[in-house]
Amino acid sequence: MARGSRLARLAALGLLGVFTLSGCDMPNNEFWRFGWPEGITDQAESMRELWTGSVIAALIVGVLVWGLILYSVVAHRKRSDELPRQTAYNLPLEIAYTIAPFLIIAGLFFFTVVTQNEVQERSDTPDETIAVNAFKWNWQFVYPETTGADGEPVNTIGSSTEIPVLVLPTDRTIRFEVASADVIHSFWVPEFLFKLDVIPGNENGRDNVFEVTVREEGAYVGRCAELCGTYHAYMNFEVRAVSGDDYDAYLAAREEGLDTYAALDEIGQPGAATSTTPLELFQAKQDNQQQSNNG
Repeated sequence: MARGSRLARLAALGLLGVFTLSGCDMPNNEFWRFGWPEGITDQAESMRELWTGSVIAALIVGVLVWGLILYSVVAHRKRSDELPRQTAYNLPLEIAYTIAPFLIIAGLFFFTVVTQNEVQERSDTPDETIAVNAFKWNWQFVYPETTGADGEPVNTIGSSTEIPVLVLPTDRTIRFEVASADVIHSFWVPEFLFKLDVIPGNENGRDNVFEVTVREEGAYVGRCAELCGTYHAYMNFEVRAVSGDDYDAYLAAREEGLDTYAALDEIGQPGAATSTTPLELFQAKQDNQQQSNNG
């Protein structure tokens, strides 16, 4: 019974370590990320911390199990042909390994829900709002708080020959209001470490809205992550993250009538997408379709 009590206390100590480490702020370097990609948003960092804590918790449980297995192999190895003493049950140990898995699952569920709520949290007054319209098989990005030279909000729309560039500011809260014109698509920027299914309409009660705060400037490829039809694989776009001042200058240039290419060039950015290019096969098929329609 004494041995069982020691094992029960050891299991409880390991479980305490799991919960303690899961709730800590985890360091962000290559080792502690355990293969998790490096994101560029605050929300990506929250998910990375959940991953790091989960891996550490799994390692603690694993080391405990491996230690008990090794102990059993060594302590109860065969020494003679004599039948070892038989034990009917060990109540403290059975209680420990019955309760421990439930507590581990409950702990992981708790921290997952906390992180999920944090990632999906919406502010009352985001700094920027962008409407994303998905359609077969491309994207349109609308800046609803602007007014272009034609009296309509500034927008960028992709085609078979042009990758649409979504210009975003860094260090500002950005709300995406995502909609689909036809089927279910999925808005995915790998560096956000987040993707959202774009469900047509809201009849099903779902709200296609999320927010991020981008922390690093650069060009990042975006994709549709939901199989949406024949040309799903060609449905790419680019996120161009720039400083707040450059973003304001870009929108001002667009409001004056410049197109996306010229406005990006105006702030010293490449006018065309740099992270991905239109696929020649898609472009050729689209061109052939256009010729057939014209014929």
